[in-house]
Amino acid sequence: MEIKGKIHCFFEQSGTFKNEFKKLGYDAEDYDIQNNFNETDHVIDLFNEIEKAYIGGVSIFDGISQDDLIIAFFPCIYFESLQMTYYSLECVNNKTKPKTEQIKEAMERLSNRTYFHTLLYKLIYIVEKRKLRLIIENPATAPHYLITLQNFPKPQVVDKNRMERGDYFKKPTAYWFFGCEPTYGQSFQNDKEQKIIKRCKSGYKAGICSEERSLISPDYARNWICDFVLGKKQDIGQLQLF
Repeated sequence: MEIKGKIHCFFEQSGTFKNEFKKLGYDAEDYDIQNNFNETDHVIDLFNEIEKAYIGGVSIFDGISQDDLIIAFFPCIYFESLQMTYYSLECVNNKTKPKTEQIKEAMERLSNRTYFHTLLYKLIYIVEKRKLRLIIENPATAPHYLITLQNFPKPQVVDKNRMERGDYFKKPTAYWFFGCEPTYGQSFQNDKEQKIIKRCKSGYKAGICSEERSLISPDYARNWICDFVLGKKQDIGQLQLF
């Protein structure tokens, strides 16, 4: 993929990808409502920006051109597999709560899931209408609301084991490409120790994933960019390139 403009990295942990794009010589900025690492370029409510752009209002999308690329690490909390236990009233975190409270929480989460699901469609509507380029990331652990239940277009890429590209976690991850197509490379780099996190920190509000659990290594970000975005063969000794 040829990128003549800027890379816009949306949502939590996107700074890692921003920095790797910069190392590769690209102009990149990240956007998030949080700034926990003190390096977010634009501290902004992206959900509100999507809502404004969808109805034709002034938003950050006005400054994004067709030569640019958006990569959105969209919050996964209401789509991923563990959420199913809330809906089935079998969540281990809720065992001590009265059944009535479990039911109320299930209904609240279902409502939130619909809101987030709708925001995803609004995001791709904006991109389609403006002829922009967008890549969306989300976990692919089954069952996943968007993938397993086919409540969203199928992802073009599923990276089944991120550790093969030098990440801290094995968990499979899906990527959707809108207005652009993925490239395919194999920068295998099995040199990271897997992180096992038994007690993840919760985000400060619903919709924000555990920071530690969602961390992505710089090695993975670089290898993913070169393999699936740029189609760039890397001249690095420790990688096995095919």
